[in-house]
Amino acid sequence: MIPFGIQVAGYQGLMKTLKGVAKTLPFPKPTLFSGPGSSLKLCEAMALMGVQRVLIVTDAMLVKIGLLEDIEAKLEALGVRAVVYDGVLPDPTVDQIEAGLKVLKRERCQAILAVGGGSPIDAAKVIAARATNNKPVSRMEGMFKVFSAPLPLYVIPTTAGTGSEVTIAAVVSDPKRRKKTPIMDPKLVPMMAALDGALMTGLPPHVTAATGMDALTHAVEAYISANALPETDGYALAATRLIMANLPVAVSKGKDLEARQAMSFASYYAALAFTRAGVGYVHAIAHNFGAYYHTPHGVANAIVMPYVLDFSKRSCIRRLATLGEAAGLKKKGDRPQALATKFIDHIRSMNEQFGIPDKLDALKKSDIPGIARAALKEAHFTYAVPRYMDQPACERLIAKMLA
Repeated sequence: MIPFGIQVAGYQGLMKTLKGVAKTLPFPKPTLFSGPGSSLKLCEAMALMGVQRVLIVTDAMLVKIGLLEDIEAKLEALGVRAVVYDGVLPDPTVDQIEAGLKVLKRERCQAILAVGGGSPIDAAKVIAARATNNKPVSRMEGMFKVFSAPLPLYVIPTTAGTGSEVTIAAVVSDPKRRKKTPIMDPKLVPMMAALDGALMTGLPPHVTAATGMDALTHAVEAYISANALPETDGYALAATRLIMANLPVAVSKGKDLEARQAMSFASYYAALAFTRAGVGYVHAIAHNFGAYYHTPHGVANAIVMPYVLDFSKRSCIRRLATLGEAAGLKKKGDRPQALATKFIDHIRSMNEQFGIPDKLDALKKSDIPGIARAALKEAHFTYAVPRYMDQPACERLIAKMLA
């Protein structure tokens, strides 16, 4: 058995290599449209680029509430034939990807338009990759496994959380293997995206809260990452400031367009931060809560975040204190230790304010070793966490979330 200290040195060496890659590798960004009505401007751009047949990847609820009606009408007026695949569920599965691919091929679509939250966008990314790469989803798992450029992908997010419209990642669930499959490749970044806050004004408070806390997790984990860069620090702090100022407003006053638009940019900035700097143990554990119990990702992140920050604090006190300052929590005379603690406590207060629990009711004691193993496997070869934990420490941390 290799001593844990030696293992950590190996992880840190790998992360330094990844940081060097992140510094030099060009990460594409989508052409961005923003503001109320920007989703229709994106449709115009698609038509100008010669798209005549497009697959809209979304979920059934958005179709039911009529959120796609203006988009479909605009595409029709522009001479673009749109075919809707609305079979995406939260935590999209491999079977849903294959079903969407079947529709795309049958209708001979030239491009994909994702409309929805992180699940439809992630599904659309993988469908686009499957369309041009003759291999199953399982063989694209990991980093840089998408060899051929995906079909052109356009994105209209309807939640402010995942930032998937700008990231190099997509996550697909594999129920048969009881795991989530992360796929990371710069080729997955969409060509164009529209941040249209007007499409988010109908989101219910609990969805607004969960997705907003997801964006905050991205910003926080990117900022305390050992792979943080000056560029990612700027995006992470901007996202934190916007979230702290606007998420409570968006939750309590859902029709507030200014708060909605600000949250769409917060999500976008946070995603730009973690695309280069990475995330950490919060995501690693939350992904496995999703795989085991189908816990919504934003809720899982919100529950896990304070526990992981408590564990990590001693290795990133000054960084957490700076986040506390960005959150507007600093009082005269506050020292870094106190401000870091105040920031973590504020996250707990936000969860309580939004009705997000501090325990996971579905969590079973017997599942904890398996969840910990899977989380550590994901984190240790992917994320530059500020402080490493071993299997017993991870199990103890997860056990704190038992109801």
